[in-house]
Amino acid sequence: MADNNQPKNPKTEKPKKKGPPPMPMRGLAISFLMMAIFLTVLHLFSNSSQKTNELEYTDFARKVKDGRIAKVEIANDGAGNHYVTGESKDLNESGNTQFRTEIILTEKLMGMLEENGVQVKIKRPKTMLISVLANIVPFILIFGIIYFVFIRQMKNAGRGAMSFGKSRAKLLTQDKNKITFKEVAGVDEAKEELLEIVEFLKDPKQFQRLGGKMPKGVLLSGAPGTGKTLLAKAVAGEADVPFFTISGSDFVEMFVGIGASRVRDMFEQGKKNAPCIIFIDEIDAVGRSRFSGIGGGHDEREQTLNALLVEMDGFDSQEGIIIVAATNRPDVLDPALLRPGRFDRQVVVDLPTLEGREQILKIHSRNVRLSDKVDLKKSARGTPGFSGADLANLVNEAALLAARRNAEFVEQKDMEEARDKVMWGRERRSHVLDSEEKELTAYHEAGHAVAMYYTPECEPIHKVTIIPRGRALGATMQLPEKDRYTQSKKRLEADLVSLMGGRAAEELVFSDVTTGAHNDIERATMIARAMVCEYGMSPLLGPQNLGNHNKPVFLGQGISGAHEHSENTAQKIDEEVRRILTETYDACMKILTDNKDKLVTLSKMLIEREVLNFDEVDSIMKTGNLPANKKAEPKAAEAKPQTAEAEQEKPDAADGSA
Repeated sequence: MADNNQPKNPKTEKPKKKGPPPMPMRGLAISFLMMAIFLTVLHLFSNSSQKTNELEYTDFARKVKDGRIAKVEIANDGAGNHYVTGESKDLNESGNTQFRTEIILTEKLMGMLEENGVQVKIKRPKTMLISVLANIVPFILIFGIIYFVFIRQMKNAGRGAMSFGKSRAKLLTQDKNKITFKEVAGVDEAKEELLEIVEFLKDPKQFQRLGGKMPKGVLLSGAPGTGKTLLAKAVAGEADVPFFTISGSDFVEMFVGIGASRVRDMFEQGKKNAPCIIFIDEIDAVGRSRFSGIGGGHDEREQTLNALLVEMDGFDSQEGIIIVAATNRPDVLDPALLRPGRFDRQVVVDLPTLEGREQILKIHSRNVRLSDKVDLKKSARGTPGFSGADLANLVNEAALLAARRNAEFVEQKDMEEARDKVMWGRERRSHVLDSEEKELTAYHEAGHAVAMYYTPECEPIHKVTIIPRGRALGATMQLPEKDRYTQSKKRLEADLVSLMGGRAAEELVFSDVTTGAHNDIERATMIARAMVCEYGMSPLLGPQNLGNHNKPVFLGQGISGAHEHSENTAQKIDEEVRRILTETYDACMKILTDNKDKLVTLSKMLIEREVLNFDEVDSIMKTGNLPANKKAEPKAAEAKPQTAEAEQEKPDAADGSA
């Protein structure tokens, strides 16, 4: 018995033709009627103008004999007929001297014109082809204008105002898209998920033999720059099926109902080309959670989302269409959109690991002239927390730096300088500091460095500089030893101690404080409040989450703004945050007081050399002097990268500016 529930193959069935024929008969009738009216009016005007100036031959001959004709023009119409147009010396009834008459050209007439001094001009007869073209071409032009102005508008009348309801999805072909999975690195798990989709489309029987079904949707989520759109392009390059691409913002327009109409039209195109893939970039523009929490009016975006939900898994849903969507904000999407049956798979595209960063650097440096001494693995170790877009920017900046100094190849120092530029900004050597500000900045950064060096839980120092870079007057840069996905309480307290180093050094040396520690205090307060409210690291309040759960209004999570804890608890939170900050500040001050001589030595070296790397800071802390091979060198223009293998979740820099 045949199974009537099996999905039909759209390729074998011819779609039924709907809608009006290509050329409506009513439009043709209207165009011909308008052309006939135009020609009739033109003929009437031409005849009326001719009757007004028509002159009988007898009157013409009498005027010639009386010397009342100034000049004439004799023309032949190509069929043996002659007519005369000319000017008389007296006015006619209409006040015009122009006249026209038909004649039989004879020698007697020509002699009479010559005897009376009439100026005669003979026009050459027109050929048959010229006469036909002169009469037909104007009519063709008129008909063309009528067609494009009226008939094309009638054909589009049933498709909405200027076709706003049509989908803007673009169909990508193999010729237009050359990106494959070989050009995507650092996201191996996401590649495997999408490669399985491609293989399913190529050979569905391999997966259906055990009863499996094709997933209807795949949602790619992750931080900006991790390669979500690049993965979709690779799917388009690998798949042997039609691939439609559209942005979430292309659905909604100023007209009501346009978004839902475009969703329906997009899926109609997909059904005609099934099996196919539809890629929706930045789906959060149209898929945000419904009900904004303010009022209850109809929302155009909600109508578009409802149409998308119905098309993906409704009563009339079709097999063979796979939706691939990308977003940076999966937390704001509607729960109905994320349930199985619509987006069956949610693939997280995470930041690349050390090995992934090295592979990405190799891909982006294929068209860059790298020196043989460039170690991409070393550059990958020095770029923890970088996304694929950041690494592409790093390689490009290194190439620009090498080109600026007229080098033949990109060297390792270009890669290091490009990394520092991407992480912390470009050096502003034109921003000259006076001696007082330079000394203050040196002690500020030296305080950070000493606090980090004598706190074992802190990440290793990369370099210390008092050259303005980005928005900071100076910076103490760190490159942690490995990727970290969790933070312990001791490590967070160590970060607070290092952040307090600049303010503590200013107070210890100058007995005064400045606004230079503004950013340090802001970051320290955020960490301390997170320890108390989110991480449950306060002994007084215990392991509970006391953060503000009030979501933004557009998510419909409430607009009251009330906290979920009492005023007494809020007061305890403030006391605990103050206690943590005070204790870490006192611990930092004790470290700087016990090592004040090294703080002073490091500050003087910074004033002299402006930049110190990890080896130089380590030597100063241990011996009070620079390494033996560094003493005779002038001020450092560039910092040597840290020799230890360095990876981090997010680059950190304790800066010395507000």
